[in-house]
Amino acid sequence: MQSIVAECHNANVICKVIFETCYLSKDEIITLANIAKKIKPDYIKTSTGFGSGGAETEIVRLMKETVGNELKVKAAGGIRTLEDALAMIEAGAERIGTSAGVTIIESFTL
Repeated sequence: MQSIVAECHNANVICKVIFETCYLSKDEIITLANIAKKIKPDYIKTSTGFGSGGAETEIVRLMKETVGNELKVKAAGGIRTLEDALAMIEAGAERIGTSAGVTIIESFTL
């Protein structure tokens, strides 16, 4: 993680570290988040969207509580509705990864 983050930052490229949280325990997620806090990627991300599960609000909240304002959290995987996206944002996600972006934006009304 350290060398990849360093290469990205040297090239002025945003760096995201993907946890693939569906395969991890809460303790493992906390451990990884604490490692990431020391190494400082720009984002920690819940999943690729190709694992056995996607983003969960409880896990996004745990990740954000662990890293605080030191890192940003990206929620990805299984976010298909405006309600899903808003729940992730409320839990602490600052970026959403979804293949349903058009549908989500079209359902958004002010």
